[in-house]
Amino acid sequence: MNKTERQLAITLELQRTRLIRAEDLASQFETSVRTIYRDIQALSEAGVPIAGAPGHGYSLMEGYFLPPVSFTTEEAVSLLMGAQFIEQRWDTAYGMQARSAHRKIEAILPENVRKASARVQETMRLLHPAEPDTASRVKTYLHDIRHAILEQHKISFTYVKNLPEMDGKRSMQRVVSPYGLSLVREHWMLVARCDLRQDIRHFRLSRMSELSVLEDTFLLPPDFDLNRYKSRDNRDEHVLIRAKVEVADKIKELLYFYIDDVQEREEYIYVDFRVRDSEEILHHLLGMGGEIEVLEPASLRARIREIAKNMLKHY
Repeated sequence: MNKTERQLAITLELQRTRLIRAEDLASQFETSVRTIYRDIQALSEAGVPIAGAPGHGYSLMEGYFLPPVSFTTEEAVSLLMGAQFIEQRWDTAYGMQARSAHRKIEAILPENVRKASARVQETMRLLHPAEPDTASRVKTYLHDIRHAILEQHKISFTYVKNLPEMDGKRSMQRVVSPYGLSLVREHWMLVARCDLRQDIRHFRLSRMSELSVLEDTFLLPPDFDLNRYKSRDNRDEHVLIRAKVEVADKIKELLYFYIDDVQEREEYIYVDFRVRDSEEILHHLLGMGGEIEVLEPASLRARIREIAKNMLKHY
């Protein structure tokens, strides 16, 4: 980024942010604080009304706006593909706004940039693999939960867990304080404080049903920041398998989240997984058939042996 580009970017950042320090600008644009001071001075001399002083922060005088900015082909593609991503994966309300933004961006692009960005977009495609029967419900829930988060209202829903509870039940009514939403490996996840567990829990929207927004309100903890939040890793159980080298890539692709260690020995690889419960990866292991062998724990070996015997009864 040259000096002119950096100074334009600084002006855009000042227009976006009410007050920002020189140190933060220096970190963002990967330059020195002294260089930022010189840029601020140059912008002021060019007529940009910047208020503030070193050590306190800078801001643009209220009412000052930059003229419309131009986009490169790559920038235009980024914005247009981003709008398409939001339209596919967010709720209907944001989808409509994304389509509107898409049309506005295309309308202001110069003819050469519009044609060039169209050519690039023709070489890329976003696919949303959500199940047809749940996609509509998830989008509806996404809209309701998003509003509940902003208005700080609790929500209730029936939730189906992947693994059953001690009593054998998989579904349970939950009342939670919704803190935030995350898109994790193509699935929308709700981060919320569960009234039942009295702690933060994660809920997949596709496993929810009968969702409703309650009148009860909640206060977001002042120290909670979704962008910095990290869930506790409670994967305490280890599963060790031996697999043929030919399926190493398949294992890494399907189960990379659970892999703790991989060792290669001649024609085999040994993979150590960390899981909350071995049932989490059981169906993946069964899907690899005779290409793998579970070595530990003994309980999982016995479980696979039992399943194999039951399968033989049908063949």
